[in-house]
Amino acid sequence: MALTNPYHNVLAFPDGKRLDPLFPEGSILHLVGNTPLVRLRAVGKDLPPGVELWGKCEWMNPSGSVKARPALWMIRDALKSGRLQPGKTILESTSGNTGIALAMIGASLGIPVTLVMPANASEERKAVLKAYGAELILSDPMEGSDGAIILSKEILEKDGGKKYFKPDQYNNPMNPQAHYESTGPEIWKQTGGRVTHFFSSLGTGGTCSGTGRYLREVSGEKVKVLAVEPDSPFHGIEGLKHMASSIVPGTYDAQVHHEKLPAPTDEAYDYCIRIAKEEGLLVGQSSGATVGSAIRYAKKNNIEKGVFVMILCDSAERYLSTAVWADTPDERASRMEAHRKLKDKKA
Repeated sequence: MALTNPYHNVLAFPDGKRLDPLFPEGSILHLVGNTPLVRLRAVGKDLPPGVELWGKCEWMNPSGSVKARPALWMIRDALKSGRLQPGKTILESTSGNTGIALAMIGASLGIPVTLVMPANASEERKAVLKAYGAELILSDPMEGSDGAIILSKEILEKDGGKKYFKPDQYNNPMNPQAHYESTGPEIWKQTGGRVTHFFSSLGTGGTCSGTGRYLREVSGEKVKVLAVEPDSPFHGIEGLKHMASSIVPGTYDAQVHHEKLPAPTDEAYDYCIRIAKEEGLLVGQSSGATVGSAIRYAKKNNIEKGVFVMILCDSAERYLSTAVWADTPDERASRMEAHRKLKDKKA
């Protein structure tokens, strides 16, 4: 499906999809995927008019994030293969969004869910998980998502496979496969094959690896794939990994992206605020990082024409209690000044 009127900020939906017979008719699980694209004009107003910025609104998935896709693919595969049997509990480590997606799926199918996540995850994420009925185990906040991974493995080993089934989002091939089979084809259809650059932040790496691989293949290697990660091991962007200092997920394929773009935490926060106030979209921290990195990339490389598609992973509604939104204008200005000084020092 080609884009509709390119002179307006319009939503473009792909074609319908075949329903999975594994799930009951009318199930919310049939609504995963087919998220719209929306044109971002205001935040990129300094770019040449030939550069189009499009955000894929992944918070419009059931469960509210891009992680609904890999969660559904992993559980569906486990059910079909018989690895997830009646009486088992889903156990997973998560920074929040995959856990919420698994909790939503578990509630829909009547499967108990236990999740291990860093204690410093936003209160909104914790509240949503409890609302879905998931059991929540908090790991050391200083160890980030790696700490949650280690603790969940310890729980699984102690259990001996009696109670728990672990999808293992960080190593399950169904994670990138979900994006190869859904996100990539949707973007290609929505842009009418016009997409030139694809931007995705790195958590498990599944979105970037699966979507990027599809877009490179279908375009005959014409689409550039850009991965966005925090610029430091000590960052404040929930859900993202600084790969060089982290346990590298098996779902991350470094051969897919052409380049990695470092995203400063403060830039990510400030783009969240700008996107809300200038575009009318409430997006999460990783989306701010992705949009900021895409704009910086266009300027640095003097790009005059292109169709940039950026994954907007989730909504700001899950982070309203965090520093992104809780800081006063003075605190925000002070943070930005400190960031500028740090950049000048590095330069």
